[in-house]
Amino acid sequence: MDQSRVQESSSAQPQKKCSACSAKSSSEGAKASGNEKGKDKGTCGLKSLPYVYVLGRIEARFPNRSIEKEYVQIIERSKSANLDHQQAFYSVLSQPENRYLARKLSWVLTKEGVPIYILLPAGPEDLDILLDAARPPSCPLDRWVVVGRKGPVAPPDICGLEVPLVFIDHLYSLEYSSFMRSIRPESVTDDKFKAATMEMFQRMMQIADNTGSTDKHRALNYLTVRYPAIYVKAAEELDRNFLLTSVNAITSRLNDSHKIISVVFSFTNNETGTVEKYFVRVDVSKEFPFLVTKMSPYYDR
Repeated sequence: MDQSRVQESSSAQPQKKCSACSAKSSSEGAKASGNEKGKDKGTCGLKSLPYVYVLGRIEARFPNRSIEKEYVQIIERSKSANLDHQQAFYSVLSQPENRYLARKLSWVLTKEGVPIYILLPAGPEDLDILLDAARPPSCPLDRWVVVGRKGPVAPPDICGLEVPLVFIDHLYSLEYSSFMRSIRPESVTDDKFKAATMEMFQRMMQIADNTGSTDKHRALNYLTVRYPAIYVKAAEELDRNFLLTSVNAITSRLNDSHKIISVVFSFTNNETGTVEKYFVRVDVSKEFPFLVTKMSPYYDR
């Protein structure tokens, strides 16, 4: 997207074998993650898995002591020993001669430090981006966005966490400062916009504090990172002394052949208590949500 520094992975191609499954799992683990062959399963059985659209931070973990000790030996003989843990980690594993070790790591998506998913890269392009996620964040509000398919709970031999696997189809970084700079309209002063959008962004981050696995969660998370109009609207409403007081995702009455979610934003006037509502519609039928209706006034029925 234009609004943030985006590093994109290549979408997993249906005709390819899921290299992430075979690289990260034992034969039992591969079966658990849908890598067995069978009739009508598609490639790796991924077509039948539910979609995920989720925000969080990404951590690398050692699946066993052997790999951890190998990393320690590399650190001890490298020039990265004096760096802090995260800087040293990225410095070592981003070097081409250490890629063999990077391929053995487990990549965990976390929220508030709590593991949510184990991420399985589809190929070397995804691994490059995952390594970049190991960099120290420039801002506490920076996030990573993962789009993919949710598999079963990971087998113990991956890294000992009992959380679901996610097969990555798309992965990119959302840098808060770049995102905010890119969406400020000329009609709004910088100071006012910063105050309004920071509050709105923090609220949307709280709303996006979910697993991204339901249709409503996916719609909310998509709007948080892909629809800057909600931040512009928040700034305009703040200028009128209206504050965002609630965000509700509801199944649209247009939900027939497509899965449509209506997201309603309620703004309340600080002095009069008057409530004004606006909404957008998001199609979440497929893996990549998209906007159906732009921000418009909403009237309770």
